[in-house]
Amino acid sequence: MFCEKAVELVRELHRAPEGQLPAFNEDGLRQVLEEMKALYEQNQSDVNEVKSGGQSDLISTIKFRHCSLLRNRRCAVAYLYDRLLRIRALRWEYGSVLPNALRFHMSAEEMEWFNRYKKSLAIYMKSLGGDEGLDITQDMKPPKSLYIEVRCLKDYGEFEVDDGTSVLLKKNSQHFLPRWKCEQLVRQGILEHVLS
Repeated sequence: MFCEKAVELVRELHRAPEGQLPAFNEDGLRQVLEEMKALYEQNQSDVNEVKSGGQSDLISTIKFRHCSLLRNRRCAVAYLYDRLLRIRALRWEYGSVLPNALRFHMSAEEMEWFNRYKKSLAIYMKSLGGDEGLDITQDMKPPKSLYIEVRCLKDYGEFEVDDGTSVLLKKNSQHFLPRWKCEQLVRQGILEHVLS
């Protein structure tokens, strides 16, 4: 039936929880594009037939196929656009380094788009706030305190704090660190915020 594969692509994204990226369905997208190509070729041959022979009974079939083509296109674009919005949100959530599990679900083109978006965002942040720039991805919610207690989930190594001191982040060690300095590590899963 017409447009079933395209609608299934959209349903697949709708079923995925918000904030998660399902695996890129290259096979499904290819099937939609093949269906669109077949519909277009059938329409072209029918249009040529109508022009040469004057068979007006094919016009309704041509219009139906054209509507199916438009719907397939709309569904494919909606699928790709929603994935890009989710990938953009992942940049704000995880920072410039995505976990391997998320990268595995992205196509090569999506990885390229993510890297270009990441560079554009970095250039914009450098243009703000003087010489050092301003990291606008920090403090997505206003902080209640400037320092937080964190527990290290993985061995990370040396971590330098603003005053020049270094802290050794070893697995299961707890530290009291500036929020803005360690928020990125919390997002990456290296540190865990300890709620007292």
